[in-house]
Amino acid sequence: MNFTLGFKPAMGDSGSVENLEKQLICPICLEIFTKPVVILPCQHNLCRKCANDVYQASNPLWQNRGTVSTGGCFRCPSCRHEVVLDRHGVYGLQRNLLVENIIDIYKSESTRPLLPKTEQQQLMCDQHEEEKINIYCLTCETPTCSMCKVFGAHKDCDVAPLPDIYKRQKTELSDAIAILVAGNDRTQALISQMEDICRTVKENGHRQMQYISDKFDELYAILEERKRELIETVGRQQDQKLGHVRSLIRRHGDHLEMSVKLVETAIQSMEEPQMAVFLQNAKEVFNKITDTAKASSIERTEAGYESMAHFIINTEDMADMLRGINFQTGEDGEDSSDEAPEDLTPSRGQTDESGRRL
Repeated sequence: MNFTLGFKPAMGDSGSVENLEKQLICPICLEIFTKPVVILPCQHNLCRKCANDVYQASNPLWQNRGTVSTGGCFRCPSCRHEVVLDRHGVYGLQRNLLVENIIDIYKSESTRPLLPKTEQQQLMCDQHEEEKINIYCLTCETPTCSMCKVFGAHKDCDVAPLPDIYKRQKTELSDAIAILVAGNDRTQALISQMEDICRTVKENGHRQMQYISDKFDELYAILEERKRELIETVGRQQDQKLGHVRSLIRRHGDHLEMSVKLVETAIQSMEEPQMAVFLQNAKEVFNKITDTAKASSIERTEAGYESMAHFIINTEDMADMLRGINFQTGEDGEDSSDEAPEDLTPSRGQTDESGRRL
């Protein structure tokens, strides 16, 4: 049945909002939460002023250090879970904006003034224009008027007084809101737990990446040291061979220079026109040529002396082993002498039946 909505009921009915009010009571002042509302690590809520009062009572030494507390701890009045504060004190606790929004809605609805009965607009039946909507059809689940029940479309339906259904559904809605708030608390606790896990995964991953980087740096250092040693070995033999060959070059050079001078001397003797003088000098020249010829058989380098090909290393097996480096699992990891960093684990805490952490 179609009708025109002309009145929106207020939330001032104490019976319909009793359960919602219970969810919005601070366990310290026993009043509706006063903003700002802070959520503790255990997922319980307090007025920030009340949280500060509890903190001051638990930490009397900080009472003379200004309004902003620095560090310290206190216990949640609902579950006795220890709340550890950082340097911001209670001002470092996260605000529960969801609860604050619900408080605003609750207060705006509960304080809305009711119109006098004579001024309240009534819903009128669209089938019987002068009849007010005063009953509720349980079969069709819609408000209707008495005439529709007696003569109209709802004459065979089950009906109930409109105020009774109004109060019942108002109570059911209030209970649903309370369940939703409790579910939101559990979801918020789960989100906080997931955020802790994300932070821990990130930190553990960074630690393991640093660990792997350090291990490879150690391998790099070993390879660099061994490379330096092998290169020095090749360099030493290279210098030794170069020194030996250069000494032979110097000796051959000296012999060549002496031989050239002897040739020049012999040519000059050949040009001597006087036979007596020629014969007198020829003997000395012959002796020098004979000595030079004997000295021509000086030391030589053996064949292949210049080769350095014997300095060969086989890195294929080592390269395959390096390519096969992988993470150890099972018993292989237990036998390792290396101490890998231990994983951090998020402090999940215990949870009650509603999913809140204790």
